[in-house]
Amino acid sequence: MLNASRISRRDAFGGLALSFGALSFGLAGAAAAQSPAWAPLALTPAQARALDAAAEVIIPATDTPGARAVGVPQFIDRAVGNWCEKAQAVLLRSGLDRLDADARAANGAAFADLTPAQQTAILTGYDTAGAPQRAFFITLRELATIGYFTSKPGATVALRYDPYPGAYRGCVPLKEIGRAWAT
Repeated sequence: MLNASRISRRDAFGGLALSFGALSFGLAGAAAAQSPAWAPLALTPAQARALDAAAEVIIPATDTPGARAVGVPQFIDRAVGNWCEKAQAVLLRSGLDRLDADARAANGAAFADLTPAQQTAILTGYDTAGAPQRAFFITLRELATIGYFTSKPGATVALRYDPYPGAYRGCVPLKEIGRAWAT
């Protein structure tokens, strides 16, 4: 017989699981505020957050998808980890760290936590600054542009895309074409 004052093992484990789930949900929510929506491969979580925000400032969502929506930050992260030269990867990593440090110095918060106007002001300053900041910004802008326009939405939504540019005629008599072109 079960005594009402005693708790069953099943109830105890159920309560423990519920408590652990609530605690982990709260911690996951706090961690989500500190990390991007994707898992970085070559960058730290802080660098990935700064990159995510900077890419969206460079190519914002308008009537076309923005950089974040098409995966530009993930593209740049993979580029840093897989095919960037070592000097370029160091430039990007240190630039993202400096971006956060400059944002904290100027506004008291990480770059990703600033308003879009504050983010734009910092990146505009980098575009007109001296060597290390300008080199970082140019590299970041180039990779963002490449990542955006080589993505499917960038190539098909932002750009005009015609998969069949003209009618296909497979067998055309040579006399209709005339001489071949030499360039």
